Amino acid sequence: MAADMRLPTIRKTVSLSASAFDRKDLVVPGDVITSDTGFMRGHGTYVDDDKLTASVAGEVQRVDKLICVRPLKTRFNGEVGDVVVGRITEVQQKRWKVETNSRLDSVLLLSSVNLPGGELRRRSAEDELTMREYLQEGDLISAEVQSVFLDGALSLHTRSLKYGKLGQGVLVQLSPSLIKRQKTHFHNLPCGASIILGNNGFVWLYPTPGQQEEEAGGFYTSLEPVSLSDREVISRLRNCLLALAAHKVLLYDTSVLYCYESSLQHQVKDILKPDVMEEIVMLTHQKLLEQEG
Repeated sequence: MAADMRLPTIRKTVSLSASAFDRKDLVVPGDVITSDTGFMRGHGTYVDDDKLTASVAGEVQRVDKLICVRPLKTRFNGEVGDVVVGRITEVQQKRWKVETNSRLDSVLLLSSVNLPGGELRRRSAEDELTMREYLQEGDLISAEVQSVFLDGALSLHTRSLKYGKLGQGVLVQLSPSLIKRQKTHFHNLPCGASIILGNNGFVWLYPTPGQQEEEAGGFYTSLEPVSLSDREVISRLRNCLLALAAHKVLLYDTSVLYCYESSLQHQVKDILKPDVMEEIVMLTHQKLLEQEG
């Protein structure tokens, strides 16, 4: 039986600030948030003996007099403007059903997609009959949340050219609470790969494309073979994402890039070994703290 052994190495200790351990905004079920009766009870809270108490583990959020607790581990609760990565599960009349890691399947209406060629016109019965030529079951898409229905289901759109059908790449499914909200969730990393950090916890890794034909209207997908170097970069990024998620580190372009740089001294297959993973994440933490100053 093969045994994998590593020699002892000197590790730098990362000094975490005291505020990281003494955070008042993180609660577990049963924690008293406030005993002031002037606050309104929101999601994730209940009143016990005139005290507002947390019913879930998560982060306390205050909006004026309303207090709610945002769970750390939950399904995706979408908001208008969120970027999502999803998979088509069903083709229905004038709409597609999309799995987006939320409680209910999201809806992508035929009127909410760009037609091939970028035509601007009303959707006809002919378009309805050729829906499977645009998107079919199993296809992956990137989209934006257009609106939220009363039952909590999301309505999506892909009207911008940066959204649409996804081609060759790797999908990594993580917790939505680990994705940091930013102005843009599409990043071309300097290591030669690109990443879409979906607010719903679905992360898409793919080789950085050359010029894409705008006439495709978001439906063009390159089927050319991906080079070995690109596949190695994507595999390394995928393992880095899993390592960061295992240690509950927020995912955004800087943290992913720092983790990638810290992992270069190890082989791709070794990144997910517990001791190597801990070392890489510790180095990433250190770089992030140095950047914050």
